[in-house]
Amino acid sequence: MKTTHKKILAGERITADECLALYRTAALPELGAMANILRERLNGKYVYFNRNVHIEPTNVCANRCLFCSYRRDEGQPESWDLSLDEIFAVAQQYAGTDITEVHIVGGVHPRHTLDFYEEMVSGVRRILPNVHIKAFTAEELWQMAQRAQLPVADALARLKSCGLQSIPGGGAEILDDGVRAQICPTKVSAQGWLEVHRRAHEQGVASNATMLYGHVETYEHRVRHLQQLRDLQDKTGGFNAFIPLKFFKKNNSLSGAGEVSAVEELRNMAVCRIFLDNIPHLKAYWPMCGKAVAQLALSFGADDMDGTIDDSTKIYSMAGADDKSPKMTVDELCEMARQSRFIPVERDSLYRPIKQY
Repeated sequence: MKTTHKKILAGERITADECLALYRTAALPELGAMANILRERLNGKYVYFNRNVHIEPTNVCANRCLFCSYRRDEGQPESWDLSLDEIFAVAQQYAGTDITEVHIVGGVHPRHTLDFYEEMVSGVRRILPNVHIKAFTAEELWQMAQRAQLPVADALARLKSCGLQSIPGGGAEILDDGVRAQICPTKVSAQGWLEVHRRAHEQGVASNATMLYGHVETYEHRVRHLQQLRDLQDKTGGFNAFIPLKFFKKNNSLSGAGEVSAVEELRNMAVCRIFLDNIPHLKAYWPMCGKAVAQLALSFGADDMDGTIDDSTKIYSMAGADDKSPKMTVDELCEMARQSRFIPVERDSLYRPIKQY
């Protein structure tokens, strides 16, 4: 660990083997100290958040991922499939408000086409002309392109022309096809997920990246996942933020895998910050990890807390996350940062500061 610590202090990149050793043997306080060297080098004492809202058009999904508590079959209890008019009505609720980002993700509906999604983005853009549209996971985009018989780059270009400005990081799960065969066998391959993000970056469409961890994967799988993200970021520079997402066992077919502890959440957060030296922001996504762990994560490398949400996402509440109605005010986000001795900063979707509190 001494050699790794020296490399971090010197601003040198650690190797995959050193990353694996951190996972396996480093003490939690030591990991926090190393992660915060990187965190302060990249982002000082700032903690970022934004004013955002989610639109989840449907949870009807052609995929049957074993970890998913969100998907339903069409017509099944707890399923929903919003029409374009219903989606536009949700967007209309936020017209004239102070939100700066609308985040649109949902299930891979078996009948929706690229034309449908183009009309969706265009309509939301008309209603919210000054709000950043971040929409569609790599899985959704891949399926849209496949159905339209188009290259992914062309599908992205069409959506960009309608108002798409960035894409979220969902659907990465673990970037290993062996693991994917176990937990999400019908989803795009690991290389397919990376290809979607590569093509987005080439068109100037920034993105995030995620990792769903704490199920069947090993530390070796996590390291390979991080290595592929770091390699792509070296080439494109298009990732804004990395978001570790803990697996929840409720209401899905992987319930026997259990759930990792808060200690493991913080360990993973710190290791990710240390290894991903070229992705500028690390997000503690509070609707998933809970407000208490998210606040602790600020001392383990995280510098971003996502946003206000306004009780607009069901993905993690349906999986058993503690907060069943995820919503926070700007004052609450600021207070969480201040209590941890950090400086809260409201940002836009591309991490440009709007206001320091």
